[in-house]
Amino acid sequence: MSCPDCIRGSILDGTPSGTVKQVDGIDAYFVSGVSEPTSKSFSVVLLTDVFGLEVVNSKLIADRIASALACDVWVPDLFNGQPAIKPDSMEAQLLPDHPGPWPLWDKLRFYARVIWNIGSFYRARPSVVTPRTAKFIKSVREQNIYDKVGAVGYCFGAGIAVRLVPFKALDSIVLCHPSLLTEASIKAIDVPTAWACAEEDMALSKAMRLNAEAIFAARKDRPDFVPYEFVDYMGTVHGFACRPNLAYDGMKAGFEGSLSQTVEWFRKTLVS
Repeated sequence: MSCPDCIRGSILDGTPSGTVKQVDGIDAYFVSGVSEPTSKSFSVVLLTDVFGLEVVNSKLIADRIASALACDVWVPDLFNGQPAIKPDSMEAQLLPDHPGPWPLWDKLRFYARVIWNIGSFYRARPSVVTPRTAKFIKSVREQNIYDKVGAVGYCFGAGIAVRLVPFKALDSIVLCHPSLLTEASIKAIDVPTAWACAEEDMALSKAMRLNAEAIFAARKDRPDFVPYEFVDYMGTVHGFACRPNLAYDGMKAGFEGSLSQTVEWFRKTLVS
């Protein structure tokens, strides 16, 4: 369910410009970059990491995506107010904020934290979150008459984005340092997909990352081929795209790079 880097990170500076709305009983942060009502041809759904909607980072990232793409962006509360990990558990010093060794003491602290939060992880298991999120996206699409909906997912949220593909809920996805993936779930992806990968990531091994790219590449000239891209951000660890310590050059560059990658990918695959 979790990885060491999944429970630490840094809070970004800024004040969100959107509002919180309810869609079929689910709270969601909403921000619009649309200037004309007639231009609502697509929207983006941001799927958070295990800290959920309470952490300001996801809202600030949503604001930037909405502004860059001039579209609506939704950030649903994946956990119904009960995130797998409480925001006050974000520990910037639990692990290094850049590639490096993992001290034994921090390993012990991590596993203790996982055991302490086992109930929260169970409530937030993908088999519960995925169908709830699919219903949310279906409602958002229908109520706002979007032609296309894309999703960018971070860590846990990226794993949910992959699991949403069989629901035919999404037209394009961006996966930032994804977790909870299997070979079968990767093979089931049939929509344009961009990957933003960390240099060091305990949630996505180098072997699985290479295998994922091989799966997409093997479809070349086949009917099931879909556009894809993989970008590896050097000097980064898991979490760099959504809760980076910007004091480190590699993490800052990875954060900005993955955000630009996300915007450009949706510009290619969602804009009519």
